[in-house]
Amino acid sequence: MELSYFPSSSLQVSAATPSYKLSRLQANTSTNSTCKSSELSLKCSQFLPSIGLLSHSGRSNSKPVSTRHYRRNFIRACTQVGAAGSDPVINKVSDFRDACWRFLRPHTIRGTALGSFALVARALIENSNLIKWSLVFKALSGLFALICGNGYIVGINQIYDIGIDKVNKPYLPIAAGDLSVQSAWLLVMFFAVAGLTIVGLNFGPFITSLYSLGLFLGTIYSVPPLRMKRFPVAAFLIIATVRGFLLNFGVYYATRAALGLAFQWSTPVVFITTFVTVFALVIAITKDLPDVEGDRKFQISTLATKLGVRNIAYLGSGLLLLNYVGSILAAIYMPQVFRRSLMIPVHTIMALSLIYQTRALEQANYTKDAISGFYRFIWNLFYAEYIIFPFI
Repeated sequence: MELSYFPSSSLQVSAATPSYKLSRLQANTSTNSTCKSSELSLKCSQFLPSIGLLSHSGRSNSKPVSTRHYRRNFIRACTQVGAAGSDPVINKVSDFRDACWRFLRPHTIRGTALGSFALVARALIENSNLIKWSLVFKALSGLFALICGNGYIVGINQIYDIGIDKVNKPYLPIAAGDLSVQSAWLLVMFFAVAGLTIVGLNFGPFITSLYSLGLFLGTIYSVPPLRMKRFPVAAFLIIATVRGFLLNFGVYYATRAALGLAFQWSTPVVFITTFVTVFALVIAITKDLPDVEGDRKFQISTLATKLGVRNIAYLGSGLLLLNYVGSILAAIYMPQVFRRSLMIPVHTIMALSLIYQTRALEQANYTKDAISGFYRFIWNLFYAEYIIFPFI
């Protein structure tokens, strides 16, 4: 049996088709109400080869299949096409929502959110008698402001890196053509205004100044003429300052202020601030590993382009191992501050996992997929540290 599509939207059957199959097929086509329009019939015909109604050679398939099987698959395919194109407005909204989510760089949001929760949780654990339900709204508004700040920084970077991203990160929404530059500008302006407004109304002038400093550093990192990302040392110092010091110090300070307490460092908070600042340096160094191809093409100077992928991978791993060794030593020498039963085994496991992943990257000969996997693993270690922090 051979089916072919004609502009009249009718299904033609060759003369060689037996009469009992012809009557059966006519009954089938009359029951199919989802392919009435010529446009939808064309879409349905495009599904036919995938469900076995046409062979690639244009002749009937050598293996006989029942017409009933054809009917089920044909109707299912047409129904799916009709459902997919039934509401273009909903599809456009869904596509825009997906583009906005990718524009926010979800892995950075997870780091920001986990860091905020960890610091707030630590401050509340240290002052559990001062916990009030009225603080929940303030905490959530602060988290939203941090996500807005994060969105502004990563968004402004994408706007000025379109050409590079088309090589290094073609899946990002502007580079992929899923989000216009105009829409991107509207989003980053919204993030900046909303974040500053929330912080200014709820957290006082000092935290507002810190927040503004973070936005300023994120701006000069990406925007000409300064575009500090061109200079490796300046670039990773900015990232370490914003994601390491400002986030941890700012959130902890704001939480204590919300509890009615003056700022005071605690040893665990000093530990996590130092740890994460070093970790942010590692992220700043290793983030360029998957981007070496595009950075070289656009003459962006990074440590990865200067020293090579292998050397940067080992440098980042070495810094993280020092972090983990320092964590274990802190637990050994300050048992009154840290829980040895948690600090020592968890950081030992993380260190061993890092060694294993670094070795696996070398065995994979530093392919782009292997480098991307290694960079994702670095972020997972970053998340893990914040997850355990309230309990150390």
